[in-house]
Amino acid sequence: MGVKMRERKGTVRYLTFGLLTLLFTISMAFTAFGGQYEDATAAYKRGDFATAFRIFKALAEQGDASAQVNLALMFDAGEGVPQDYILAHMWFNLAVSALEGKKQEQTVKDRDNVASKMTSAQIAEAEQLAKEWKPKKEGK
Repeated sequence: MGVKMRERKGTVRYLTFGLLTLLFTISMAFTAFGGQYEDATAAYKRGDFATAFRIFKALAEQGDASAQVNLALMFDAGEGVPQDYILAHMWFNLAVSALEGKKQEQTVKDRDNVASKMTSAQIAEAEQLAKEWKPKKEGK
């Protein structure tokens, strides 16, 4: 009986330690992720479009919908990148599927606005790119 009790205590300690380690790791990842987005937004606001683009692109490629919207807006306006409606439409499309509520509604409007400047072949290409898109893992 005493051995089973010690085994159970050891298992509980092991699981508790593992859970705490996992929670700490997740919290650090979210902190880093949030900090990068804020850095990109600050760079954009000060007109440093190259830095904003680099950070937004990395976040967007990992699946961050807000970064995808900002990247799409940059491609639509040609801010810091060559204007590219196909890529703008693709990034808007990806963000729409991940957003909800008012943010999703606005992103649909933005995507439709870009689509109004495109040919049907360009829209089809953008939709195909969005369909084939896969998020990149962090650090790749």
